[in-house]
Amino acid sequence: MSPKRCASAPWPIIALGATALCSSQPALAQQSPAVQRGLTFVRAHCAQCHAIDKVSESPLAIAPPFRTLHLKYPIEDLARPLVEGIIAGHPTMPQFRLEPDQVVDVIACLKTLEP
Repeated sequence: MSPKRCASAPWPIIALGATALCSSQPALAQQSPAVQRGLTFVRAHCAQCHAIDKVSESPLAIAPPFRTLHLKYPIEDLARPLVEGIIAGHPTMPQFRLEPDQVVDVIACLKTLEP
């Protein structure tokens, strides 16, 4: 005897709900490889202090959200300081230098935060 299937099974509704939930957020697969790599980098190295999305507050109050950086200067202008090493005016920001390919990726990621 085979098991009976209920004609009103909720699977179509669940699938529809999951699709709606996933489509409300930009999928990582829809982003360019450079943006994906840049986002991975800023999540690992910057998100503990800076907001790296379009809505969150920075975990560290003095760390500007990345979505506001374009208000101070063109994002492309960050390329040189990222390669040469950024030194912040406050002691809690570490000094760091990125490789040129990392800079391209981080800039691509930051550009997605501009309106």
